Amino acid sequence: MKHLKTACTIALASLLMFTFSCNEKISKKQNLESAVKAQIDSIEGTVAVAFYSLSEPKDSLLINVDEKFHAASTMKVPVMIELFKQASEGKINLNDSIVLKNEFKSIMDGSLYSMDINDDSDDIIYKQIGTKVTLKDLMHSMVTISSNLATNVLIELVDAKNTTATMRDLGAKHIEVLRGVEDQKAFDLGLSNSTTARDLMMIMEAIANKTAGNQKDCDAMLAILKDQQHNDMIPVYLPKEVIVAHKTGSITGVHHDAGIIYLPDGRAYVLVLLSKNLKDFDKGTDQLAKISKTIYDYVSSNNDRPLKITP
Repeated sequence: MKHLKTACTIALASLLMFTFSCNEKISKKQNLESAVKAQIDSIEGTVAVAFYSLSEPKDSLLINVDEKFHAASTMKVPVMIELFKQASEGKINLNDSIVLKNEFKSIMDGSLYSMDINDDSDDIIYKQIGTKVTLKDLMHSMVTISSNLATNVLIELVDAKNTTATMRDLGAKHIEVLRGVEDQKAFDLGLSNSTTARDLMMIMEAIANKTAGNQKDCDAMLAILKDQQHNDMIPVYLPKEVIVAHKTGSITGVHHDAGIIYLPDGRAYVLVLLSKNLKDFDKGTDQLAKISKTIYDYVSSNNDRPLKITP
C-alpha cells in the first residue's frame, strides 16, 4: 500500500510538472502573439508575419499570412531556385557566360524598355553591358545586392511561367512571378509579381530542409542568401553570432524580408516580414526589425533539447 501511495505521489507530481510546463509554453506563446500584434499596430501600413520553427518542438506564429503583397525583390529567390533547377536538368550551365544586355520586352505588348542605372541597387554591372558575364555571377548579384539588370537577364532566360510552376511544385499556391523588373506598362495595368507571407515561408523552409533542389544546390542557395548585403530588417537587432540567410525587397511604401535564422545552439527558424502602404518607410522598417528581435527573444528563451540544423 505504501509503494502504491508513493507511485501515485510521483505520478501526480509528474502530471503537475507537465501541466505547469505546458501552461508556461502556452503563456509564452500568448505573450509573443500579443507583443508582435502590438508592434504591428504601431506601424502605419499593412503587415504580415510568418514565423515557423525548423527545430523540435515545432512552433509557429502566422499573422495575415494569406494577404497578397507586391513581391518586390523577394521574387528573386524563386528565380534563383528555377536557375538551379534548370541547371540540374541540363537545360543551362551556371558556369556558362551570356552577353549582358539592357533591352527587354514588356509582357504587355512586346515593346522594348531598358533599366535605369539610377533606379538600380547595382551600378557596377552597367559597366559590363556588352560583355560576357557568367550566369552564376549574375545570380549572385541578383540576390545579394538585388541587381535589377541581372534579374531581368536571368528571368528572360528561365521564363517567368516556369518559375511560378516550380513554386507550385514546392507547395506555394499563390506566389506569382509574371515578369522582370521595371516593366512600367505592365505595372500601370496592375500586372506585378505578387506573394503572400505563407508562400515565402514555404519557399524558405524548402531551401532550409534541402527540398527546393538537391542538397548541393540548396547548400549553394543558402550560401548566396547568407551573403546578403541588404541587412536593415531581420538581422538588425540580432546578436552578431546569429546567421541569417535572407532576401529583402522594397519599392515605394513596401518593405519585405524573408529568411532563415540559425542560432549558435543549432536551432533554426524561418521568418517572413511583409509590409505595404507604409506611411513612414524608415519607422516602419525599424519596427519590423524589432518584431524580428521579439521573435528571436522568444525562440532563444525556449531551449528544450534542440534539434540541430546545419546552416
